[in-house]
Amino acid sequence: MNSPSIDNGTQTRKKAFLTLCFIPGIGPITLTSLLEFFGDPESVLNAEPARLQSVPGVGTKLAREIALARDSVDVDQLLGICRENDIGIVDSYDKRYPKPLAEIHNPPPLLFVHGALRDEDALAISIVGTRHATNYGLRIADQLGRGLSLAGYTIVSGMARGIDAAAHRGALAAKGRTIAVLGSGLLNIYPAEHAGLAKLIREAGAVISEVMPHHPPKSGSFPQRNRIVSGLSLGTIVVEAGDRSGALISARLAMEQGREVFAVPGPVDSRMSKGCHKLIRDGAKLVESIDDVLEELGPLIAPLTNSAGDSIHHPAELQLNEQEKLILQAIDVQPTDIGSISEMTGVPITRVLSTISVLEIRRLIRRHSGSAVSRC
Repeated sequence: MNSPSIDNGTQTRKKAFLTLCFIPGIGPITLTSLLEFFGDPESVLNAEPARLQSVPGVGTKLAREIALARDSVDVDQLLGICRENDIGIVDSYDKRYPKPLAEIHNPPPLLFVHGALRDEDALAISIVGTRHATNYGLRIADQLGRGLSLAGYTIVSGMARGIDAAAHRGALAAKGRTIAVLGSGLLNIYPAEHAGLAKLIREAGAVISEVMPHHPPKSGSFPQRNRIVSGLSLGTIVVEAGDRSGALISARLAMEQGREVFAVPGPVDSRMSKGCHKLIRDGAKLVESIDDVLEELGPLIAPLTNSAGDSIHHPAELQLNEQEKLILQAIDVQPTDIGSISEMTGVPITRVLSTISVLEIRRLIRRHSGSAVSRC
């Protein structure tokens, strides 16, 4: 993400956010409480210790550390590291902050971003599962990542070994957008062998983290990051999970956040199916193909406007080129003859046919008997 030039007020706010994040004892929940009480990070840092203690979770020691932090914490070095490594810093007041994430109970106050977050990432699905995936699980995660990318959804996962990585790679293979949420810092990729995958993801979407860039991978950070994975998404699909898998944490968080939960069934004698089968028994939507996901989510409740000002009624429309848009606009909800599409658009019939195949794959149109198609 090439960081845009920012005004002094924004820079001051970001510095205040970073200062608070440096203070031991201030996590997302406490910081959210402080912001709700004082209104903005600068006011938190300027508050008197006695007033700070009015906030739940802030005792005498933490109040004193907050009061001293303005003069004792130097964030300029961190800002320099971020600039040198092309890391963007997006806080909860930033217009780039993901809207679905802002709606959860304890959203991260800051996100460090490699790559770019876009408005269309509001149409996201997370795919998660075990690190110890079977060939079956890897194949299904790849298929779901590819298919949902072609349908216009951003694929979100945690870039862990196994199911997560397969889902990211499926999205990349479909040339779709994908977002990886790390439990470590962006300059401390975990697992280390996924450094190459991280590079591909940030070129096709974003790699994000709520912890400082050099933060090491710690066991407690990974369940914490799961709320971001589910919080970014309209729904979470679990592909293979043991009965104690971390993926089940993501599913539970998705339920608590009011998001859809999906699960892929597996062989009854596989321990990696136990978590998914339990989710299905508890009411998760059973997934055999992407059609099950698309059917549950349905069409967009309200049209989305893209950067060009076009009205978007289906996520897949975000990925169309100019010719594909032209052909789609010529197709009605009632069966439309392919020959008349060629006449209306001036596009040769052979190119109309090839474009129709693309639109059909993206589930924007359906074929009828003869030479007619209609919009889904």
